[in-house]
Amino acid sequence: MSNKVEFFFDFGSPTSYLAWTQLPGIATMADAQIIWRPMLLGGVFKATGNQSPVSIPAKGRYMLQDLARFAKRYGVAMNFNPHFPINTLTLMRGAAGYLDTPQLQPYLHAVFDAMWVQQKNLGNPEVLAEVLTTAGLDGAAFAALVNDEAVKQRLKDTTEEAVKRGVFGAPTFFVDKQMHFGQDRLDFVAEALAQPA
Repeated sequence: MSNKVEFFFDFGSPTSYLAWTQLPGIATMADAQIIWRPMLLGGVFKATGNQSPVSIPAKGRYMLQDLARFAKRYGVAMNFNPHFPINTLTLMRGAAGYLDTPQLQPYLHAVFDAMWVQQKNLGNPEVLAEVLTTAGLDGAAFAALVNDEAVKQRLKDTTEEAVKRGVFGAPTFFVDKQMHFGQDRLDFVAEALAQPA
């Protein structure tokens, strides 16, 4: 069986949030490691010509219903953010900067929860600062982190890598060379993790 799953995500994607609520349990059951791959969804859309489902009114209405169905199935809270779409550049730089640090998991939890449960406008620096403080993260250190050139480059590189590997939206998962798109494909992710290596 494979021992890792790559998770390409963006906080601005409600389906990334739903996937985030379920993937750790799937990985634990499979004794697999999650490789967190924060990317900038706007950059992926620009490179691939894709766009958010909500940009098409009929598809957007359906998506809202579908998100509610999956949240109920998973037993998780979800409230569509009235400030959507929010520019997630700073948020995703934060995720890229916190990779491989103890701050990553508290940060992921704080931002996903603020975005898709508490419906906070994380595009507002004051609101974001409050969310970070509540999560026990240092606001000044965060500001320095997201302005670090190496962090900026890491996010760019991951986004470019995602596009080169065929990613066109979020969430996208890779188990070995198998790509799976969408939180509604998590059963395939689980199956792939269970296959003999």
